[in-house]
This record gives sequence, C-alpha cells and structure tokens, in this order.
Amino acid sequence: MSVQAINVRNQFRGRVKAIIQGDVVSEVDVETPWGIVTSVITTRSVIDLGLTVGSDVVALVKSTEVSIAKI
Repeated sequence: MSVQAINVRNQFRGRVKAIIQGDVVSEVDVETPWGIVTSVITTRSVIDLGLTVGSDVVALVKSTEVSIAKI
C-alpha cells in the first residue's frame, strides 16, 4: 500500500525512538525532523506491524480541531 493512497495531508516520516508497551495499548514515539510525534495505538497493531525501535515509519496526523496556546 502506498502512503499516497491515504487521504491525510499531515504525514511525517521518521524513525521509532521508543515503544512503551502495555497490555492493551502502547505509546510509540516517532522521531521526525520536526520533533517527536507520539502515537497511542493498540499493542496488537504494534505487533502486527512489526514495530521496533529503529523502524522507519510515517506518522499520519488527522484532526478536526487544533488548539492554540500563547506562550
């Protein structure tokens, strides 16, 4: 499957930096040129995708709301 086949504009290529695996869900930290993107996905998906630290991945971000905070 090509990533271009997915209707998501915000795609960030990166490498898995860390995986915190739980019984049901896991946190996957992806290091991108723009910083770390963290995804919470099912542990079954981590296993099925064969994700390990160092895996090359694409983080797909889709949101209907973006919040802004002044710093």
